[in-house]
Amino acid sequence: MIKAILKFLGAGLVVLIIIGILAYLFIDESVPDGTQGQEAEALADEMLKALNKSGYDTLAMIRFTYPGDHNYEWDIDNNKVRVRWDDRDVFLDLNQSSDELNAIEYQAYEYFLNDTFWLVAPFKVRDEGVMRSTVNVKNGRGLLVTYTTGGVTPGDSYLWIIGDDGFPKAWKLWTSNVPIGGLKVGWGGWVEKEGVWFSTFHPSAVIDLEITDLEVGY
Repeated sequence: MIKAILKFLGAGLVVLIIIGILAYLFIDESVPDGTQGQEAEALADEMLKALNKSGYDTLAMIRFTYPGDHNYEWDIDNNKVRVRWDDRDVFLDLNQSSDELNAIEYQAYEYFLNDTFWLVAPFKVRDEGVMRSTVNVKNGRGLLVTYTTGGVTPGDSYLWIIGDDGFPKAWKLWTSNVPIGGLKVGWGGWVEKEGVWFSTFHPSAVIDLEITDLEVGY
């Protein structure tokens, strides 16, 4: 039943709407206040070093499958991606403006941004327009990141809960796609590919998201 729902909704971050509706009566938090500065920057650096951001930056391609049978072949060097789902097979030039895309291409573009974020989000904490701050949390250290620009939902915030090893253990979400604040989703299933670490399993109280068929290359 869950698989059928995922296929119908097309997965992506919109899947978490299901979680939000079911959990609404139990979870609803405001974005916490954080402290910007040297401590936040040091925590971001620690996470990036643990996951090998320098190695990630040299990757030429990433392939993976996201729930809902969304298949991606991302040519990083040429900034292009092939997106396949259902009977769709779309080739995108990511150098194009989103205004230049037709309806199917824009849908593929949204899927790509949303689904890929679940794989590479830790490596994007220093993207242009990202604000970083520390937050006190239980059982870990909190790094709050807010995306003021970019993607299809600028203004979203994510509170990373980072372990002593520098690896993210979970995050809490404040996004326009989820009707509640502070929904917690795990970051697990860590695998090493060409020296770079990726999380492939995101468990929550209601539904689990698993990324499969992950391949990377230089």
